Amino acid sequence: MKQLLFAWALFASGSVYCQEFNRQKMDSLFTLIEDHQQGMGSISIFSDGQEVYQRAFGFASIEDKVKATPGTKYRIGSISKTFTAAIIMQLVEEGKLELDTRLSTYYPDIKYADEITIEQLLRHRSGIFNFTSAPDYPSWMEQSITQEELVRKIEQYGSVFEPDAKYEYSNANYVLLSYIVERIDQKSFREVLQERVCKPCALRNTYYGSAISVEDHEANSYTNFGDWKLATETHMSVPAGAGAIVANPTDLNKFLHCLFSATAVTEASLKQMTDLQDGYGLGMLQAPFYDKKAFGHTGGIDGFQSNAFYFPTEKVSVAYTSNGVVMPMNDILIGALSIYFGKDYDLADITPALKLKPEDLDQFLGVYSSPTFPVKLTITKNGNVLIGQGSGQPEFRLEAVTPTTFRFDPAQLEIEFFPNEARLILQQGGGTFELNKE
Repeated sequence: MKQLLFAWALFASGSVYCQEFNRQKMDSLFTLIEDHQQGMGSISIFSDGQEVYQRAFGFASIEDKVKATPGTKYRIGSISKTFTAAIIMQLVEEGKLELDTRLSTYYPDIKYADEITIEQLLRHRSGIFNFTSAPDYPSWMEQSITQEELVRKIEQYGSVFEPDAKYEYSNANYVLLSYIVERIDQKSFREVLQERVCKPCALRNTYYGSAISVEDHEANSYTNFGDWKLATETHMSVPAGAGAIVANPTDLNKFLHCLFSATAVTEASLKQMTDLQDGYGLGMLQAPFYDKKAFGHTGGIDGFQSNAFYFPTEKVSVAYTSNGVVMPMNDILIGALSIYFGKDYDLADITPALKLKPEDLDQFLGVYSSPTFPVKLTITKNGNVLIGQGSGQPEFRLEAVTPTTFRFDPAQLEIEFFPNEARLILQQGGGTFELNKE
């Protein structure tokens, strides 16, 4: 749900892919991640509907000294959108809704409601502003909000382009879709989720979330700027069908198997869901891995990050839920999939960052700016960890590569400092920017 300063890279009928893989090497990967404080979470891998690997590591709650277990449940963020899309397709199959139904049928006061279709909401082509990007969002995200209040905010934020002009991700689309589901079924989304997806797919650890309960085997989430700190906790009335579901990775793989075996939806509906426009289907993304292609979704809310993807040709799925991220999740999944599919992978790549003394970082501290760069970049420190923050954006941890070069891997960002010249060089996505200390 929340976005960091810079976008980061995210990680179809066929025969069964079931092979032996190096379990010891897979275990070693997650042991190294845990030992080097590079992340906390849980992973599950399925082959043809059966779990062939599971590993939980780190803590569900550091404060309570509760270790993560296979039963630990995590907020899955935007993977919720795939559940919501499946429910919408069930309603379409039942003739209770059509993909070309206009939003004005339910919310006529939203801009362009007479033109926006259900399919455009599903495909993020509505143009409705993404409310989680609003400057005031952090001030109300942890508070309970009614549907009427959130719809009013969506109306007030307006649109950023005309319907179907392009793809642009917006959580508002899926919040509205979940509200529409409730109006059609005359039940809460919590109840609909259980009846339409969780019970038919035998998901016993998946549900619409509420306040985090460690006693109920739910994980807290954390950020790491030198050590683990408890993250914010978004009130689950805010993300609704866009990001309010809680699950463990085993259940996510069960859901994917249910979906791709045409149990949750029909084959015709699944084909529509996996039909991509500008890289996005109906509640689904496509992710490549070497010559293989997977469908699924990513998620992020507070300190949680998650991935759940299914390889249709191989009938293999992987789900990874995390409540604390340092090493980019994409890198972890590349490692896990490389080991599973027998690709070359060197565990030596899992190494801690160069350790510098706190006083070594003082020369880099300050505010940097440039007429060619969209934000001011503030550099601070927390002990021996360097912290970056763009104006109006969340902080991010910079890992030392050399005594003067740092990187933030989730955004593919690298910064080289020239303290004697009071400047830095920032590189990201093929672009190079020079910023000077103010």
